[in-house]
Amino acid sequence: MSGATHPAAGPRLYDRTAELAALARLSARTAAGRGGVLFVTGNPGEGRTSLLSRAAYDFPGTAYRVAAPHHRGPWSAARALFATLAPTPAAARRALRLARGEGGLAQAVATLATEAEAVLICVDDLHLWDAHSRAALAAAWQEADGRGPGGPGRVGWLVSAARHHRFPEVPGAETVRLGRLTTAGARALLGDLCPVAALAPPAGERLLDEAAGHPGVLAATVRRLTVAQLAGTLPLPRPAVDDTVLAEVYGGLLERLPAASRRLLATVAVMVLAGRTGADGASAEVYGVRGGRGGGGGRAPVGARGARASAEPLEGLVADGLLRRHRGGAVGFDDPFLGRAALASARTSWRGESRPPGPVAGAAPSADRPSDPPTAGEAALARGQGHRADRLGPSAAVRALSPVARGRAQLVRGLAALAGGPVMDAHEELLQAAELLRGRAPVEASDARFLAMEAAWAGGDVEGCLAALDGGEDVRGTERDFADGLSAALTVRLDDARTALARVVAGDGGADDPRLLLRAGSAALVLGDTATAARVHARALVRARAEHRTALLPRALEQLAYAELRAGRYGRAACAAREGLRTAEATGQHNVAAHQHAVLALVASVEGDGTAVTEHAGRALATAGPHGLVQAATLAEWALARAELGRGLAAQAAARLVPLVRPGPRGGHFALRMLVVPCFVEAAVVAGRDAEAREAAEEYAAWAALGVDGPAQAQLARCRALLGQGEAPAYWFGEAVRRHDSCGNDFERARTLLAYGTWLRRRRRPGDARGPLRDALVTFERAAAGGWAEHARSELRATGGASGGATDPAALRGLTPQQQRIVRLVARGATNQEVADHLSLSPRTVDHHLRGVFARLGIRSRVELPGVVDGWDSDREARASATARPGGR
Repeated sequence: MSGATHPAAGPRLYDRTAELAALARLSARTAAGRGGVLFVTGNPGEGRTSLLSRAAYDFPGTAYRVAAPHHRGPWSAARALFATLAPTPAAARRALRLARGEGGLAQAVATLATEAEAVLICVDDLHLWDAHSRAALAAAWQEADGRGPGGPGRVGWLVSAARHHRFPEVPGAETVRLGRLTTAGARALLGDLCPVAALAPPAGERLLDEAAGHPGVLAATVRRLTVAQLAGTLPLPRPAVDDTVLAEVYGGLLERLPAASRRLLATVAVMVLAGRTGADGASAEVYGVRGGRGGGGGRAPVGARGARASAEPLEGLVADGLLRRHRGGAVGFDDPFLGRAALASARTSWRGESRPPGPVAGAAPSADRPSDPPTAGEAALARGQGHRADRLGPSAAVRALSPVARGRAQLVRGLAALAGGPVMDAHEELLQAAELLRGRAPVEASDARFLAMEAAWAGGDVEGCLAALDGGEDVRGTERDFADGLSAALTVRLDDARTALARVVAGDGGADDPRLLLRAGSAALVLGDTATAARVHARALVRARAEHRTALLPRALEQLAYAELRAGRYGRAACAAREGLRTAEATGQHNVAAHQHAVLALVASVEGDGTAVTEHAGRALATAGPHGLVQAATLAEWALARAELGRGLAAQAAARLVPLVRPGPRGGHFALRMLVVPCFVEAAVVAGRDAEAREAAEEYAAWAALGVDGPAQAQLARCRALLGQGEAPAYWFGEAVRRHDSCGNDFERARTLLAYGTWLRRRRRPGDARGPLRDALVTFERAAAGGWAEHARSELRATGGASGGATDPAALRGLTPQQQRIVRLVARGATNQEVADHLSLSPRTVDHHLRGVFARLGIRSRVELPGVVDGWDSDREARASATARPGGR
């Protein structure tokens, strides 16, 4: 930490023209009294600190540099900031108390920056600041509208952080991203770094090539070389950029990551190595993996049992920018040096053999150690027959890896495919990972099996689910109950399933770990308890947010949205799905995003928004098709069919639903097939496909008897009413409404009432039909189901009943006296000629007035006018009764 007008000397920068221009803009704004914030981000060794030093040197006013403190505790960074800015320790303590009070950090800085001249505060390594200080600083910047705390325009802030750090949203703030040097810039830097006057050209070219424009790597490499090596008298080590160099540059970043994240980075590096070696043996040497025999064998690194290789840390590393997701779901490094550093920092048991630290031995085999005989694949590569090499077995680098390393590499590939690739590919990768990790890393093996089950579930593969759930002999407690219960449910042994899954809900449903809560919510869904599932998933979401588990949020929101959808709470489902879609897209979890699009399509089909249904269903199917997401595809097709049914396209809806309700591999998702049947029966009956509707209804009856879905009995009664003959539907509609009252889901109850009212109207019982139709209309309007509400209004108008706002007294006042007289006569049954004779008008004039009345009241025919007039009269009588009360009240 330092505060001075200028450092002793300004460092020379290379290839930083754009960055220096941004610094000049910040200095100019601050000098002019407008202040500002400039963020600088970059990988380790790319020159963040040098840029801050140069800014402090060039700034015309007072410049302060504040580094992250060595001790990281609450408010430790703010304490270091005020120690730099304050003239005395007492003033620094007063400023810290002020920053922690109501005034905040902005007021505390303002009390210290009292000079007339401008001030530049250079904050290095913001990602190492404690959370309290970062939050206070972000609030101060936002409060000052991007100009920085400390009074209007008198303070400029230059803030650096590692590339994976997410800067706060500050209005008007610029962000500069440092990158690699060009060849010319790297050559200029190398010339300044070399302690010898004449650098040997071959040595220089090799250093430039291996450093790949990374200034920190280049500087660290030069520092460890001798003058003789630089001058060409002695050869350079091979490789020149070895583990020691990368540990110096990237060690600080890796040490501050959680152990699970470090292991996962090393696993991804192993995966990249396995994909890139074989054709070039030197690449294996660069990564520190050689083709020798023996060594670590199958030992797992210490602490592996306590860490789970799950999707959450992987997606967290992607979200932080330390890893990048490629097309097809594969993950890799944007910065290859980071991958090499991560692998170098892993324990030697991750690799096939133990070796002392330091540079890897030379590229050529030692004279006193004979090299291993080449394998058939290596011989094929040596002959230039690379197209045959992979048929002759894995490369030496892959064979050298221990089973645990290979298992973790496959686990990473499976996680990547599960998030954004073909899910059945993910299923196979995860099953193989579980087999490699079994007995060596049992917790990770268990995770791999359950993730494989999730992949098979998304792909609609029952056998795949059972294969993933089988083989977990080492699993105990609620994990064992979940595996046994889900296996029993998939094989229709429901008594066994209920017992085991109920223990999961009771045991994990009260946990604090969001992953356990998600498992408990899934168990509740399988049991058909949608209310408990929604409550437990909501708790999982709260815990994930509280623990800042960003990568877990999409999955928690996916499960919550589906639970709310099953419970019939479509507004809540849409809210969760929209947030889940944003978080899934932000973290690259494209398969989760497809599922959220499908949920939003179903909600839009309820609301009657055909455009939204088409858009969301199309986007869901665009991902579901190539990735094999049978569950998301079934939901999307169901949404399209329900929207078509709402528009009166019953034949088209039935044709779309037929494949979804049929069993077998070409049918819909096994867990959704029966849920779709009531919608199919409704569409098939209207479309004249009675035989198919009856067959589906009979299968649905057997499933409803199992008791795994609360509304199933009510919807079964509706299906029987739609298929009934004579007066039998009246009984079944009444039974359906009664059962709906005891199981919730108001939307499905309203659909039953609509179907009942429509049946009564077609039986020429309009008076009896109005009650169910009015109840359906009110429920649809309350649920914001616009399309279904319009359908109910149309049916209600066809019975001669009022369908909405026409009965409002304000509508009566909007009519002329002549129109009101015509309305009342027509409501009593008079024809146009009779009205014309009574009012001394022509029939044509009466017809003209009636068309104006229909348009103003929003009705379609004269048969609706009796209900309109009844509504007006009832309102007038109610107001007259209220006026006649004692005291006029």
